[in-house]
Amino acid sequence: MKVVVSIGGSVLMPEPGSERVSKHAAVVEDLVAEGCRVGCVVGGGGVAREYIGAARDLGANEIELDQLGIDVTRLNARLLIAALGEDSVTAPAHDYEEAAEALRRDGLSVMGGVAPAQTTDAVSAALAEYIDADLLVYATSVPGVYSDDPNEHDGATKFEELTASDLVDVVADLEMTAGASAPVDLLASKIIQRSGMRTIVIDGTDPDRIARAVRSGSHDGTDVIPTSAGDEPSYWALDDR
Repeated sequence: MKVVVSIGGSVLMPEPGSERVSKHAAVVEDLVAEGCRVGCVVGGGGVAREYIGAARDLGANEIELDQLGIDVTRLNARLLIAALGEDSVTAPAHDYEEAAEALRRDGLSVMGGVAPAQTTDAVSAALAEYIDADLLVYATSVPGVYSDDPNEHDGATKFEELTASDLVDVVADLEMTAGASAPVDLLASKIIQRSGMRTIVIDGTDPDRIARAVRSGSHDGTDVIPTSAGDEPSYWALDDR
């Protein structure tokens, strides 16, 4: 089974420290040991936002800010790599070819951002499409996809299941609302739509939730199901694929 796991920077390290990083690394290593090929894409989180805000105040342009954000995602990726075993990857992949080669060689790749104007949400979806992954998991700080920003609207409804087209519509509406945020951005949603990638959006602050989602499809988040898929997933790790 090939799976891409997108780990938000604020999920991996909500504050300076190693405990959460170590727990996520242990889950990744366990999945690889069980026979999964795992591509990890790590976001920048609050640290990236702080650096970008400071650089914007200093007069940096948008491309420079994007590059700064990419640098932070790769630093976070290095933190995850530092927590992995000695025989694991030694540095973040800088593009999809490097990531795919690491997956073929070691069964594991870790990367951050790739290019300006592209979030790690989109990088994760593009990597999943590039390697023809069986599953894409977004480990976010919210427990799924909502009708509105749950941080702003108490009445926001969580979707248990969406088609990829529905996901695009929901995310587009969220992004049009001032101050709103979505667990998956619009470009990522469109890549998921065109690729037909089965996708799960979960609260990844507890890394064991990631393990359960990959191993058996068990989760409390949102399923994004391709039009061509059946009602039930058929390719979980426990099926020995």
